[in-house]
Amino acid sequence: MREADEINAAVDAELSGDRAARLRRDAEQIEELAYGQFEGRAYKLFEEELYREVQPIVLGMLRNGSLPRLAQKHCARQGYKLFVHPDDLRVLKSDDNARDTVMVDMVMEALKKLQRDLKRGNGWREDHNGPRGSSSLASYFITVCTWTFGRAYVKWAQGRVEWARLHAVYDFTEGAANGAGIGRLLGATDYEVDSEVFGTNFEEILDEQAPETQAVVRLTVMGFEGAQIADKLNISHGSVRTRLTRFRTALYAAASMGRIWIPKELHTRKSPRQTAEAAA
Repeated sequence: MREADEINAAVDAELSGDRAARLRRDAEQIEELAYGQFEGRAYKLFEEELYREVQPIVLGMLRNGSLPRLAQKHCARQGYKLFVHPDDLRVLKSDDNARDTVMVDMVMEALKKLQRDLKRGNGWREDHNGPRGSSSLASYFITVCTWTFGRAYVKWAQGRVEWARLHAVYDFTEGAANGAGIGRLLGATDYEVDSEVFGTNFEEILDEQAPETQAVVRLTVMGFEGAQIADKLNISHGSVRTRLTRFRTALYAAASMGRIWIPKELHTRKSPRQTAEAAA
């Protein structure tokens, strides 16, 4: 099935009335909006109506995977590749929040493009498909959404990766201290908590360290053992321990200055301030 036909079928299944009637209505509406140069309150109301009309269709196409597939076809025709990871497709199928996030970014970008195109006289036309048939404005707009899907998807996917990385760092679910996460980094092998978390400045403190220290710490919080880290970075096991010790020192120093909060149960060594107070 051609892409336009597939989108038309999705629109026809969702919207009431026949396509010919929608085409006439759309043509009249675009003609009226042209008098205002596609600006002003009337155009804003038009955008809101279009958004409400296509929202359930776009969400359905994200859920069944047809919109990402059409977006990939479009990118291939333009000469570049859009890769949508199968895991992301599964999330978009099952997670309402994920679909909403991608949908909003995609539709907002598509609305901007639609307005620019209409102003330039390159937007929707009643006969924009020529002899192959016409598509309603809703169908055309969903086509524009497939063109803007890539940017919205990449932004969302990168956010997922960042969240997953930070979640591994801040993982304080029960038992996590015996596996990956900061609990393991600080050697708290017998400490179990339900939901305690560090402050949000961990990444900032880590970014201040030397690149080789950052590499060791990131691999540690991902769950790799010292010997595995040494192999991956082509360094000695002793160097791994040294770099972890340096970072722990920096982390507790930051805690003593109030830059980060560390649960008292994880204070496996005294901070520099505690050491000074004890000496006094």
